[in-house]
Amino acid sequence: MVKSSDVSVVTTPVTGVDAGAAWQSAPHPVLVIGPSGLVRAVNDAAVLLFPAAKAGVPCDEALVSWLADAHRRFTDAHRPRTDSLRLQDEEPARGPVGERSFEARPSRAENGDVVWWLVDDTARRSAEDALRAERERTAFLAQASTELLASLNADRCMDVTARLATRYLADAAVVVAPPSGRWLAMSCCGPDGRVVRDKVVADPTCVPGLAEALKGFPPVPSRWIDPAAVPDWLRPSALGEIGSVAVTPLPGHGVAAGALILMRRSDHAAFHESEETFARLFAARAGAAMSAARLYAEQAAITRTLMRELLPPRLQQLSGVELAGGYRASNDSDRVGGDFYDVHAGAGPDEESLVVLGDVCGKGLEAAVQTGKIRNTLHALLPLATDHQRVLRLLNGALLDSDHTRFATLVLASVARRGGTVRLRVTSAGHPAPLVVRADGRVEEAATRGSLVGALPEVTSTTATLDLAPGESCLLYTDGITEAMGGPLGDELFGEARLRSALSECAGLPAEAVVERIRMLAAQWVGAGRHDDMAVVAITAPHHAHLSAVDGHTRGRYTA
Repeated sequence: MVKSSDVSVVTTPVTGVDAGAAWQSAPHPVLVIGPSGLVRAVNDAAVLLFPAAKAGVPCDEALVSWLADAHRRFTDAHRPRTDSLRLQDEEPARGPVGERSFEARPSRAENGDVVWWLVDDTARRSAEDALRAERERTAFLAQASTELLASLNADRCMDVTARLATRYLADAAVVVAPPSGRWLAMSCCGPDGRVVRDKVVADPTCVPGLAEALKGFPPVPSRWIDPAAVPDWLRPSALGEIGSVAVTPLPGHGVAAGALILMRRSDHAAFHESEETFARLFAARAGAAMSAARLYAEQAAITRTLMRELLPPRLQQLSGVELAGGYRASNDSDRVGGDFYDVHAGAGPDEESLVVLGDVCGKGLEAAVQTGKIRNTLHALLPLATDHQRVLRLLNGALLDSDHTRFATLVLASVARRGGTVRLRVTSAGHPAPLVVRADGRVEEAATRGSLVGALPEVTSTTATLDLAPGESCLLYTDGITEAMGGPLGDELFGEARLRSALSECAGLPAEAVVERIRMLAAQWVGAGRHDDMAVVAITAPHHAHLSAVDGHTRGRYTA
């Protein structure tokens, strides 16, 4: 009895070539080969497959090489048996016959003949090959996505795209970025796997399909692109003669991210339609990653430009007065927030300089944008800086007229050197009053009060005048310092008393040391806990007014 399937054939032992019509009429090719290696019998299906397979013909002449080799291995490994007959469990031999693929299984008859049963497994092999290729492509796309998304650097994304495309899709690949004027930026990867970046002045219309791909439109079918049309500036080194070229767009987020050009040597198979389809799937992932990297780069550039205007300035000695400032945003990952300070130098050494410290309602970038508007407005009001009340009234009106509902507290300090002392005029607008540490360690609060700006139609304030002797400092601070929550249990305010105690220990210290001391204590107090924005500015009268410079040219320092 014969049973067949798409995988194998199981048969009872054949006792001779005259076993009846069962195997003769089997739909599968069957060959009987004697112990001497001569063909003894074939069925009709085998005759159609092997026309030369006739009785008495050596199997090496009648069969294809892989089947003849399989028969030789089988007979070498198995000697004829005269005892009870058993079916041999053998791994099937496989190979092509013409354009078809076959699986062959042997069984030995009691007279020493070997019966070969062949099954056409072309469809199964094709399905297995397709499944294996699909798994490999899926794994490649997953790996490509991982590598492409590992960086938000646009140049690196181009390099990764070119390298992956060369490794899996072609002999060489070129990634072309959207043109910048007459320039084209490229990442080229050749057969050696080395990526080279280049920038050329070139016309993309000279390459069929490239101009369309750079605009995001699918080019003409790449298999019809003439390899001779590829210019020298686009050919990777050591590639050799180009046999086929594929061009596909790199789609981005609403705009084209560039184009991917795949090249194969003339001794390799040309791109076929399924490979072009797979290349477009890869290009979609690469384009999305490159587009995200470019958007990130653009946003980072915009952020850096804005940050330069929003970040507090770097303070230094000004007209015989020491200045120092420190800032910490509420979120340690942010660089700006609602607290700010500014220093506007006077027109001459005897003119007053204006120091401003403020706190805008809110946190984060939105509050920082409002601080930028306040700082710009105050800069425009500098000609009126000697009149604090007028400056505050005009600023209050400007904030009320704006679309923003955020209010702010401010403290203004006009600073000038008068002989051996520093004269200050300080005005608070809803802000904590400045603290002064005297040379003996006493801490005094400036007698200034006022209403916040940007909330009420009228703003009121009082101005206090202070004199700082050498070594004395005036501290401007925001409530982020005194309201910092921390301590042993994390539930206690830093408080004004603790701030006064810390400031009393700073008598005689330079401005930088005062600021660093206050910032360090506040940071230790909050630890890893949440906190508001913190800003602090120290204005210090130097011990002596002698300005020294080491070489006579660089900015000097006041020495004791």
